[in-house]
Amino acid sequence: MVIGVCTLYLRIPTNHSLKGKRRVLKSLMARVRKDFNVSIAEVDQQDAWQAATIGIVCVSSDSAYAHGLLTRVVQAISAHRLDAEVLDFEIEMY
Repeated sequence: MVIGVCTLYLRIPTNHSLKGKRRVLKSLMARVRKDFNVSIAEVDQQDAWQAATIGIVCVSSDSAYAHGLLTRVVQAISAHRLDAEVLDFEIEMY
């Protein structure tokens, strides 16, 4: 069994409140859960208005599949979310 963990660092440049940040992240996380069947949550920078750290996790029997899935999640977020800019990401396998 392989556990793939992706840490995603986002910037939300047009946001000016925690309420606005919550709206953006809630929408983003619901879409990722629905489209990719992964677990996703905000894991750091909860008090920052224009920054977010998201954790995305998947479990698989194949590490190549898990890595590819997490890579596709990051690509989908950066391509389709105009209100959240991907600054950096890390993918680790356990």
